[in-house]
Amino acid sequence: MNINNKNSEQLFKKAKKLMPGGVNSPVRSFKAVGGTPHFIKKGDGPYIYDEDDNKLLDFTCSWGPLVLGHNNKKIRDSIIKTAKLGTSFGTPTKGENTLAELIINAVKSIERLRFVNSGTEATMSAVRLARGVTGKDLIIKFEGCYHGHADIFLSNAGSGLATFDQPNSPGVPQSVVDSTITLDFNNINQVKQVFKDNKNKIAAVIIEPITGNMGVIKPNKKFIEGLRKITKENNALLIFDEVMTGFRVSHGGAQDILEVYPDITTLGKVIGGGLPVGAYGASKEIMSQIAPEGSIYQAGTLSGNPISMSAGIAMLNQLKDKKIYDIL
Repeated sequence: MNINNKNSEQLFKKAKKLMPGGVNSPVRSFKAVGGTPHFIKKGDGPYIYDEDDNKLLDFTCSWGPLVLGHNNKKIRDSIIKTAKLGTSFGTPTKGENTLAELIINAVKSIERLRFVNSGTEATMSAVRLARGVTGKDLIIKFEGCYHGHADIFLSNAGSGLATFDQPNSPGVPQSVVDSTITLDFNNINQVKQVFKDNKNKIAAVIIEPITGNMGVIKPNKKFIEGLRKITKENNALLIFDEVMTGFRVSHGGAQDILEVYPDITTLGKVIGGGLPVGAYGASKEIMSQIAPEGSIYQAGTLSGNPISMSAGIAMLNQLKDKKIYDIL
């Protein structure tokens, strides 16, 4: 189907003079699929409207977090109400308590959490926490799973990296990659062997419990159960990266579907109604080791931003209605 894309083409041409590839995240450039990306000016429900006034059915919904569609009224009204009071304070707000409680009540493995600003911040903070708690350095991850753009994860990753057919990214030191072991998804024997070969060296195993970055692949149940067993036996932590699955595949995340519960869970923009936010959470014992209670450092000036919190509260309050998951 041929549609008018003149305004988007002109905007993209200008954008390429201002930003690398004309975008602020590589997959937006349409490089892998060809053509010019549509420059969007508004969204409503399942539709987005570009600068050429084309009405488009949106199958990505801001890459996933807009579970309730674009411009949801309750989320929009909550954002406007909060923004009228101020946009950022650098101090605690009531909204942080409210959203944290909504998440903790939904996700069984989380007793305490820390808000951050993205899924990448959540996963890199979770790995630091695991290393600090265990006193070990090595991390196991799996081929095709994507955990963000932090250096420790950019080896044989999926998602945007796989789109460009790059196993690694220039700029990532070999010394950083050496602390990450990448194994085949659903291969428990490889995991057993790596633990045997690296006794008392592995801090954590991180995995997308249901993958979304190499196609949607549900794991073998015995594989996930095996990861839980092996990590416990070796005093390593199991991290579920639920940035893509949290509050999407079920109210309690993929861990509720699989009935396997990790030590640390990471969440992404879905908990902020699509605004910049992330979180990682675990038991009280593990989370108490993060500063200022403990010595494992992690911080963020905009973490717990009041506008993101208000959007998240409006989102998760609506997702309490479990009937929503019957039609997702």
